[in-house]
Amino acid sequence: MLGALARRLFGSANDRFLKGLSSQVAAINALEGEVAALDDTGLKARTQAFKDRLAAGETLDDILVEAFATVREAAKRVLGQRHYDVQLLGGMVLHKGMIAEMKTGEGKTLVATLAVYLNALTGNGVHVVTVNDYLARRDAEWMGNVYRYLGLTVGCILHELDDLQRRDAYASDITYGTNNEFGFDYLRDNMKFRLEEMVQRPFHYAIVDEVDSILIDEARTPLIISGPTEDNSELYTKVDRLIPKLTAEDYEKDEKQRTVTLTEGGVEHIEQLLIESGLLTEGTLYDIHNVSLVHHVNQALRAHKIFTRDVDYIVKDDKVVIIDEFTGRMMEGRRYSEGLHQALEAKEHVEIQNENQTLASITFQNYFRLYPKLAGMTGTAMTEAGEFADIYKLEVIECPTNKPVQRKDADDEVYRTEREKFAAIKVKVEECFQRKQPVLVGTVSIEKSEALSTYLKQAGIPHKVLNARYHEMEASIVAQAGRPGAVTIATNMAGRGTDIQLGGNLDMRVRQELAEITDEAARAERIEAIRSEIKVDAEIAREAGGLYVIGSERHESRRIDNQLRGRSGRQGDPGASAFFVSLEDDLMRIFGSERMDAWLQRFGIKDGEAIVHPWMNKALEKAQQKVEARNFDMRKHILKYDDVMNDQRKVVYEQRREIMNAPDVQSTIVDMRNETIEAMVTEAIPHNAYAEQWNVAGLHTEVQNVLGLDLAVADWAKEEGIADEAIRERITQAVDEKMAAKDQAYGADTMRMVEKSLLLQLLDQTWKEHLLALDHLRQGINLRAYAQRDPLNEYKREAFELFSEMLGGLRATVTRVLAHVELRFAEPQAVPQPQMPRNITAMHPAFDADELEEAGLALAGGEERGAGNVATLAPPQAQAISRNAPCPCGSGKKYKHCHGRV
Repeated sequence: MLGALARRLFGSANDRFLKGLSSQVAAINALEGEVAALDDTGLKARTQAFKDRLAAGETLDDILVEAFATVREAAKRVLGQRHYDVQLLGGMVLHKGMIAEMKTGEGKTLVATLAVYLNALTGNGVHVVTVNDYLARRDAEWMGNVYRYLGLTVGCILHELDDLQRRDAYASDITYGTNNEFGFDYLRDNMKFRLEEMVQRPFHYAIVDEVDSILIDEARTPLIISGPTEDNSELYTKVDRLIPKLTAEDYEKDEKQRTVTLTEGGVEHIEQLLIESGLLTEGTLYDIHNVSLVHHVNQALRAHKIFTRDVDYIVKDDKVVIIDEFTGRMMEGRRYSEGLHQALEAKEHVEIQNENQTLASITFQNYFRLYPKLAGMTGTAMTEAGEFADIYKLEVIECPTNKPVQRKDADDEVYRTEREKFAAIKVKVEECFQRKQPVLVGTVSIEKSEALSTYLKQAGIPHKVLNARYHEMEASIVAQAGRPGAVTIATNMAGRGTDIQLGGNLDMRVRQELAEITDEAARAERIEAIRSEIKVDAEIAREAGGLYVIGSERHESRRIDNQLRGRSGRQGDPGASAFFVSLEDDLMRIFGSERMDAWLQRFGIKDGEAIVHPWMNKALEKAQQKVEARNFDMRKHILKYDDVMNDQRKVVYEQRREIMNAPDVQSTIVDMRNETIEAMVTEAIPHNAYAEQWNVAGLHTEVQNVLGLDLAVADWAKEEGIADEAIRERITQAVDEKMAAKDQAYGADTMRMVEKSLLLQLLDQTWKEHLLALDHLRQGINLRAYAQRDPLNEYKREAFELFSEMLGGLRATVTRVLAHVELRFAEPQAVPQPQMPRNITAMHPAFDADELEEAGLALAGGEERGAGNVATLAPPQAQAISRNAPCPCGSGKKYKHCHGRV
């Protein structure tokens, strides 16, 4: 109560912050006349002037007012759009590294130009992150006109681009792209062999559009680059056939947590089925040697009992395609991990693709925390303000609308059954259709949108259904959803990126209807006719009450409901919204009161009647808050575990960059060799141990295996008064002499290249194996809770031990490989250079003797295979060829890029 009184007297913290920016808005407005008086040349020249001032020591804040005034004038001249004062406020919020919450239709895309231009003046690059390729391409072209007019370069990252095109796009002052493309490029860059092959520049500043969708909704899904493992498709198929034979008593399903587990009776039943099918040959299901079988059974059970076709995924072109639960879009190229996707493929009887092993991964949370300065914009962020502050240290500022919101939000209508609810929605849509009021109906799944579509077809109401289709089609359907009498059914409206304007969208109609008209006069005449039509249609829609938004059920997150509701009432337009809920909806069934149905019946609610009361709204809001809190805890829990891996990831990626940046890595190799020798000697000759306790034979064997040296270690140990330090020095001297001889034989430059290439490849190989070990550790770590131990602390401790072992193993492997490597020079021939793959694939497989021989190479010795032997590609006269000379093989490439490439 006191807080409410204080806010009334002094305003909220949000209001006070915005009030503090009002003086700068006034200053920008004061400059408008002066900037407008400049000709095009004078306006464009301001960009270089700003850069010169920054180079002279001024800050971005010093030039903010003038830069914003420049962008506003450029937008007026290029786009015919002038930034409102509230949009200037939004631009300042973005520049300060905060999240700007701006209602739908307030022009967030235009707002971003202010902060993007200002921060791009530093020359360090600005990333604008969108939710799909269509929006990235559209915004880069649309807003790119403003930037290019002012002399800045603009790039756009799309899925089909190769590395050269990506490097050029990232080198631009401003780069548009999706969160997935930015994240995968970061992972791929840290799997490259040369700095010049990397496409991204050091991170500087990013603005995330639809920030709640990317940083909240997708935060539970990590980006993973993986390579294929062995084929287990037959096992998935066999196990899948057994699941339908289980009864309801054989498993327990928790829909809140989306988990399913076998009961004691279910374990006995599945064991019997596995024995009958020949899959379980010895012991019980939970014996250690049957761990793989348990994994397959659990994933098949989840696929059948938790995941639903046309809700969680669809089957298209003989593939299981994931459906994004927040946008209803198909997520092409995304696959569930840990064998779940294969279990779904077996369930739907489509081709089962191989499981994958993780080569590199990162969560969006940790990726976006790499940016020194981060900002975001969306229509709905205040409900998640706590999470943004906790995870990303981002403050949410609610920006006012340019015109007061006129939308009328009705109380929820609660029905007993879904049938009654759909019937009520049909009646409401019919009413709106008859008075030519445009209607947008939001659903939470494809299944529900198709069910509603059937109801409307029966009533003879023409409508369009928007779900899991191409973004361009989405844009055209959404853009025309404001025409009089238009009825649109959409599976979620988050991140659609297109405004619903009453009367229709001029630009979209021009693009669709006038694509083939080339005559300028005819085109201009037709555009004017369309503009007049839209003006008339907009007035009809306004008189009918504006856009009526119907929610067919409450989503788990209030934010998603608010996004749907916010589509109506843009820029002061009239509008209305209402949510229709039934007790059979997932949210009500799982999280609502179990006694509500009996309560409604007791009060005499008849068939087809609804209960409408503000108390019901509050009850639903509390149910949503419970779900949101649970989801936040899940995301925070995942982040705590990923933070452990993230610390290790940073160390490994930083080491890779240092290795690639160094002229050679000889000193690193020598250090690794000395540490390996130190570890070998310490293990065989413990500190302060008597000579008779020394494991001399073991040390001799280890020296032979790792260093390839047959040294008289046993004789040394018999010498009077010899200590472990002397033995260590003799071993070190012997191996140093061996490596010096290799330098002499093959050339120091060649050996430096071999060392650098090998170190990178072996680092990648050991990191990949380490990620697999962490995956296995993560899967079983929760069981430690039964022993009264904190799983997270146990994970941190064991992950650190695994990382230390990985580094020790890397040192030993690098030392062993270089000690044993023998180089032979093959006859010159053109060897095709491998391309960096764009898709999910293993980047750097270990060397294999057969593959090298096929490429015209030979291994000396030939007894060992794999990473223990490496051949360097070079013609016989390698020693005499300059690195920059043309290669003798005739390929036309420089020698260092062809047969001189390691």
